[in-house]
Amino acid sequence: MQNLVIAATESTPEVNFDFESGQFSLRGESWPENAAAFYRPLLDALESWQPAQSGQIEANIALRYFNSSSTKMLFSLFDLFNQLAQKGQKVELNWFFDEEDDVSEEFGQELALDFTDLQVNLRAEMAS
Repeated sequence: MQNLVIAATESTPEVNFDFESGQFSLRGESWPENAAAFYRPLLDALESWQPAQSGQIEANIALRYFNSSSTKMLFSLFDLFNQLAQKGQKVELNWFFDEEDDVSEEFGQELALDFTDLQVNLRAEMAS
C-alpha cells in the first residue's frame, strides 16, 4: 500500500502514514474549512489497509491546536486504530501535548478512557 504523506498548511497538519512500517503521524494544527474532506482520504486509506499480523502499529499525534470538527474526525481515526487493536494488533497511541495546555492533556486522558484497546501514552512537551 502506498504511503500517505501530506505537507502541513496553516490550517492542516503534516500527515505521514507509513503503512509498511506501521508508523502514523499527525503534527501541527488542524482547523481546515472542511475537516471531513481533509480527513476522509486518511480514514479511507486506514480502513483499506491490511496490516501484518505480527506488526506493531504506532500513532504519534502532536497537534498544537484542533477545532471541534477536527475532533470528530480524530475520534473516527482513533476508532479505526481501536478496531485494529480489537482484531489483535498491538496499537500504541502517543499523544503529544504542550505541558502548559491542560485542554490537550485532558483530551489525551479522554482518549485513554474512550479507546480502551489502545495503549495510550501521554507525552508532555515543552512549548516551542
